[in-house]
Amino acid sequence: MTDDSDAALPGAESVPRSGARAVDADASGDKWAEARGLIDGWKGGVNIAHEALDRHVAAGHGDEIAIRWLGKSGERRDLSYAELTAQANRFANVLASHGLAAGDSVFAMAGRVPELYAAALGTLKAGLIFTPLFSAFGPEPVRTRMEIGDANVLVTTESIYRRKIAAWAHEIETLKLVLILGDTAPEGCVALAPAMAAASPEFETVATRPEDPALIHFTSGTTGKPKGAVHVHNAVRYHTFSGRVALGLEPGVTYWCTADPGWVTGTSYGIISPLVNRVTMLIDEAEFDLQRWYSLVQDEKVEVWYSAPTAIRMMMREGSEAAKPFDFSALKFLASVGEPLNPEAVLWSAEVFGQPFHDNWWQTETGGIMIANCPGAEVRPGSMGKPLPGIEAGIVARADGKIRALGTGEIGELAFRPGWPSMMRAYLHEQARYDKCFVDGWYLSGDLAMRDSEGYYWFVGRADDLIKSSGHLIGPFEVESALIEHDTVAEAGVIGIPDETAGEVVKAYVTLNPGFEASDALERDIRGHARKKLGPAVAPREIVFRKTLPKTRSGKIMRRLLKARELGLPEGDISTLETDET
Repeated sequence: MTDDSDAALPGAESVPRSGARAVDADASGDKWAEARGLIDGWKGGVNIAHEALDRHVAAGHGDEIAIRWLGKSGERRDLSYAELTAQANRFANVLASHGLAAGDSVFAMAGRVPELYAAALGTLKAGLIFTPLFSAFGPEPVRTRMEIGDANVLVTTESIYRRKIAAWAHEIETLKLVLILGDTAPEGCVALAPAMAAASPEFETVATRPEDPALIHFTSGTTGKPKGAVHVHNAVRYHTFSGRVALGLEPGVTYWCTADPGWVTGTSYGIISPLVNRVTMLIDEAEFDLQRWYSLVQDEKVEVWYSAPTAIRMMMREGSEAAKPFDFSALKFLASVGEPLNPEAVLWSAEVFGQPFHDNWWQTETGGIMIANCPGAEVRPGSMGKPLPGIEAGIVARADGKIRALGTGEIGELAFRPGWPSMMRAYLHEQARYDKCFVDGWYLSGDLAMRDSEGYYWFVGRADDLIKSSGHLIGPFEVESALIEHDTVAEAGVIGIPDETAGEVVKAYVTLNPGFEASDALERDIRGHARKKLGPAVAPREIVFRKTLPKTRSGKIMRRLLKARELGLPEGDISTLETDET
């Protein structure tokens, strides 16, 4: 099979690696014409770093600010497109000087510092494969991912290396080079700052082909080891297109994506999409702090803000009064991703910021935004929005290897016709696991959703999260959203537990807003609120108060972990667990 990019890029040859697959061309050959027109192409192929950096400098935009970095201790640094290109070139030359070549694998694990962004782009310039890791991972998640990904290079800090990696680094047989950010490095490692200073700022970007692997993003499954989703250089076409259509990214826009580059959002829409669309992107090294965030939006005149429901709910906990001293008039568009955005959060943000956060939906596997509440479109609180142009989505049911399309208002699995440029090409070394995602001409997301009569899609839950009670199919998101509408509730996680009569009944775990204490009376009041909103068949039978809920480090509440602990089941992969309930 060949990707439709081959028709647009004469002479390009599709040779997937690591089990990666190319994508069937659209019959018209024209579905992604607009996306093709937004990039240059490079020497008969495609290279993400060329699209993000080189072409802008060549076109005379080298003096424009690419990155405005805000350090956690008050430091401030601007990097122009020309300066970032030079830093990426230096990093590519460091790799080459150590014998690394196209196809080798670079893992990076550091905080939100400029050197990490230069390393990502330098890796892609050199034709190597970039894999980001979240800097708060413990030793075992890091080691597992490096082993699965056959890591050849690790870029990290001295502190992280000594605390989490040094004890076993020598046991990773494929590891050739450890680069340490800063001026010094432990024995056996290379200090990156002097190596970069000695390297040339000139480097000719490698002529990668559209289907050459560029990125590996790891995503956790409910069981087994994490999956390494392989993405190719051709994905940049969709990163460019979707950034414009779904987020309103255009040259000159000031943009802040709060996601860490250790996650797919922080790479796809925190590095690639903003740079290929020639925006000025803000990078804040510090962790969430309400006053700092509000000040940043105001002082830096943020125009497009891309964040996550967890952060939005944290803002909501502090109330609308906390936002009143700040000027948000520069904001043009707000978007959210990571998990479904509750209707209450949409309405709250519209009141506080003068416009709502716009939810969108995508996965590590899709590589880019698939469904969105786009700029200028009507927002229906609680809806994910509509499929982006060129994306064919459906609600389906599967049985016996066949797919049946479902109609308006029916709940089924959210599915897509393969062919968009950023679709994963493989799960690394797991072809059978990858093949299971594709049935009867559809990519099956594993998420349950519903499409209304006007084409808006509504998230219901993960297929394995769906609760079946007395003949009712209950999506946990609907129940959680109703619970959050109660004045005392900050967050909620909902699961189904076995019941002899009903099959399953709904149980909820909630955290409270500041100033409220758990009590039997409050539990009854919240249950009563849910019964009024949802009806007795859907409302939770029991509510348990927790100080925190188990979440992934990207902010998703881990319902499966709540259920596993409730029922004494295996917990599966918990390498991305950030907080635990207490």
